[in-house]
Amino acid sequence: MKTSKLIAAAALSLLAAAGAHAETYEGVHPLTTANSRADVSAEARVAARSGNPYGEGSDAGVQTVASNTDRAAVRAQAVAAAHNPLQSLDRRAFYRDQVPAAYYKPKVSVTRQAGL
Repeated sequence: MKTSKLIAAAALSLLAAAGAHAETYEGVHPLTTANSRADVSAEARVAARSGNPYGEGSDAGVQTVASNTDRAAVRAQAVAAAHNPLQSLDRRAFYRDQVPAAYYKPKVSVTRQAGL
């Protein structure tokens, strides 16, 4: 009985000591601006409609790129890249920067037709 009272007293003293060193919450910092809500709202609308001052070419507007490549050729390249299972395979992820042969596609493509 004496041991349990001693342990309880020690636990309560630890809790009291921990509570004494707890930090107090100061709350949100007070507002230090003299602008009214309407002024801030107007400034926010202007900032939202203006370009990104930190972006590259924000003042240039829409930029066109002159290209002599056919649209169908670009689409064919995109389709081929999308169907390539090794497109996102990185050589650096393998031992000595060599992709194992098991990852490469076979040289001959075999197609099967459904028997009707």
